[in-house]
Amino acid sequence: MTSVRGILAAAGAFILWGVLPAYWKLLQDVPAYEILCHRMSWSLLLTLGLVVVTGRRALFRQALKERKNLITFTVTGLLLAINWLLYIWAVNAGFIVEASLGYFINPLINVFFGMVFFREKMRWLQWFALLLACCGVTYLTVFYGQFPWIALVLATCFGIYGLLHKKNQLGALDGLCLETGILFLPATAVLVGLAYTGGGSFGRVDLSGSLLLVGTGVVTTVPLLLFNYAAHKIPLSTLGLLQYLAPTINLVIGVFVYGEEFPRTRVVGFMLIWGGLIVFMAENLFRRFFNTRKVLAGVPPIKRP
Repeated sequence: MTSVRGILAAAGAFILWGVLPAYWKLLQDVPAYEILCHRMSWSLLLTLGLVVVTGRRALFRQALKERKNLITFTVTGLLLAINWLLYIWAVNAGFIVEASLGYFINPLINVFFGMVFFREKMRWLQWFALLLACCGVTYLTVFYGQFPWIALVLATCFGIYGLLHKKNQLGALDGLCLETGILFLPATAVLVGLAYTGGGSFGRVDLSGSLLLVGTGVVTTVPLLLFNYAAHKIPLSTLGLLQYLAPTINLVIGVFVYGEEFPRTRVVGFMLIWGGLIVFMAENLFRRFFNTRKVLAGVPPIKRP
């Protein structure tokens, strides 16, 4: 039975990620790289505190001793930094709509990576879904006249990030703590350097601005913890459907709150990509539904070709 708390936790995580652009807009006078450094620094302090409070110190110390973890999470930390930096910059530069597109494309990137790195065979409807998404990207490039590089970089970075996490068994909280810990020193060095030269924003902007910079740790960690809780309580199919809340809210905020352009030519490109997603999700849902019915009837489930 699907957990109601799990669904609420997942919805909470994706809604928080969905409205995150509004938070970054409140800090639009602060350079994106400086916001990133604050996000890394305050996230480490918060996650480290949670590791201690939840009694995970022994597990975390053990993770630190493994060289493979240090290498893996150095790479994932760098990918996370690129993803966060580009997303913050895109939001404050007026590209919320294109940034949202990246998280609509991401599931299809994950399917492609599964085929390449885990030898997962794609079914013909999955190929069709990927083809529709590729047509959407091509349409946006040729007819809208703008290659959606922000969306593709965000989707690819996050796809590789997820791929590396799939190969590692460390929990979400421990992983984030390790990732931000590895980047804590360079991030803090940048902030100290800015403060020394008088170019930093913390303490020089008004009190609300400084508190918002501190709050970057909270807005980073809380949705991740909700997501991690939900992942253990509800089926991945349910989690996968709920994940589209975030880019949908991003898109609505970009168009209706911040007035970003969304002309008909751009709508067509998005519709092709959304069509690919609908095909992809419908194929998975029907396959799960029929497999469940066959299992209940005592018939072996359909195997992937």
